[in-house]
Amino acid sequence: MRARALPCLAVTGVTAGIALTILIGLLGPSVMVPHLPGPPGQPPYSLGLGPGPHLAIALGAAALVAGALGLAAGLAALARGWAPDPRRLLLAGCLAAVVLAFLPPSGSADHLNYAAYGRIAALGLDPYHTTPAALPADPVAAAVEEWRGTPSVYGPVATAVQAVASLAGGVSVRLTVFAMELVNAAAFVAVAVLLYRHAAPGDRARAALLWAANPLVLYHLAAGMHVDTLAVACVIAALVAKGRGEWPAAPAHRLAGAGALLGLGVAVKVTAGFAALGPAWALRPWRRGAAAGAGAGGGDLVASGARGRAAGGGPPGPATAGVPAAGARAGGPAGGAPFGGWRAGRLAVVAGVAVAVAGACYLLAGPYVLDQVSRATEMVSLATPWALVKGWLQALFGPGGYRSWIRAGSLVLLVLLAVLLARALREPYRLAGAGGDPAPGAAAVVVAAWLATAPYALPWYDGLLFALLAMVPASALDGFALARLAVLSLGYLPARQAGRPAELEWLVTGVRATVVPWILLALTVALACWAWRAGARSRTRRG
Repeated sequence: MRARALPCLAVTGVTAGIALTILIGLLGPSVMVPHLPGPPGQPPYSLGLGPGPHLAIALGAAALVAGALGLAAGLAALARGWAPDPRRLLLAGCLAAVVLAFLPPSGSADHLNYAAYGRIAALGLDPYHTTPAALPADPVAAAVEEWRGTPSVYGPVATAVQAVASLAGGVSVRLTVFAMELVNAAAFVAVAVLLYRHAAPGDRARAALLWAANPLVLYHLAAGMHVDTLAVACVIAALVAKGRGEWPAAPAHRLAGAGALLGLGVAVKVTAGFAALGPAWALRPWRRGAAAGAGAGGGDLVASGARGRAAGGGPPGPATAGVPAAGARAGGPAGGAPFGGWRAGRLAVVAGVAVAVAGACYLLAGPYVLDQVSRATEMVSLATPWALVKGWLQALFGPGGYRSWIRAGSLVLLVLLAVLLARALREPYRLAGAGGDPAPGAAAVVVAAWLATAPYALPWYDGLLFALLAMVPASALDGFALARLAVLSLGYLPARQAGRPAELEWLVTGVRATVVPWILLALTVALACWAWRAGARSRTRRG
């Protein structure tokens, strides 16, 4: 009976979380679902029942709690041998994403900002310089609830998608948002399929559970329709573009394609660039040949032979089969001798194309494209631990004196945490993807460190980490990512101000600004302590 408890809890929790998320949108405008101006016959559709704020927020909380418990139970059950049909998980998640595309977005009002920026661009104006408030008579720009006086912070590719949606929707906010929802759903499904196909057969259920059938990811990236979905799609497509072989042995055109996709991801959202460090790590010139194994390279995030894959929970496989031949093709000596020049050239292909694509996109977007991004680097969101530090620094250095300290401190902590995680997870079997690919694991380490130390973070940013974790074996990062996203999501319930009654203001002042930062701080400290101890044990075993 006990063996069946976790799978039952997983299925129940995941199903309930997804169903409640769909119900929130289906009920129509509420504190969780912004009203969409436009002809009522146009999509997206809802019942228009208008639930009260207490009920709507309660449904959101129930969806998050049930989904988090179900996801935790599912991951634990998979670790204990549960073997659900991964195709059913994939299909269920993709179907849920498609259904949500026909319902009004929920959880925040960001999609109204997207529609306004697209409208500004479609009118021939510069959304990086012109704000929605500058067009008070425009029916689309006037629908913005928050950030009315703020120009776009999103990359030029995101703005291009928003502009095309605006051309399709015209003066209808409903139709404009629906056009963006279709693109968002297509990107979500594409990521789900890519992760499924990339994973080894024994890892596909976990990959589907971490992304496609993940209630928390569906809540934010499918129901919430955030632009992060498109950035994640570009990053995951770049990581699989090189094929099944080693990065240095991949054909030049595949490496160029990976670079182009990484550049497009950065042109959607600049923070996607953190994931680009994954391929950079896989192609680092000072790494010894793969045939030498991880031990010769001083501890790599790459699998080494059948032992590595089996220890990582996946089916045993000859991860190093054919590696000497790949090394020979690469022009490097056999037996794991360095071939840094070749690697440097391959790295230059990926980096050069990525920089060229991203740079061209940003140059075409005009001189103001990075203005708001620069301002955003000085912002501190209420739910991060840095909000606590901000108050202390303001008391010492004045109202604006905290900015440089927080920027410097977050960068230092990002590097330190990334190093700790890399040392803890550099065992050959810990964070290597299919075929021993170190790029997804390295990207996951950097993205996890960034999310944990960033002064400004919102729940939907974490979708990138879950997609990367779906490409590598299970590790302690799974539990950290789940706990972090669940806590942060409850802190932003909902992530909009309009319609929230005064008696529920404690959700912001009490939960978001007080409770959540301390919990996230505790989670980050716990992750760092675990990484320190795990790294020490790893060094002891190697010694």
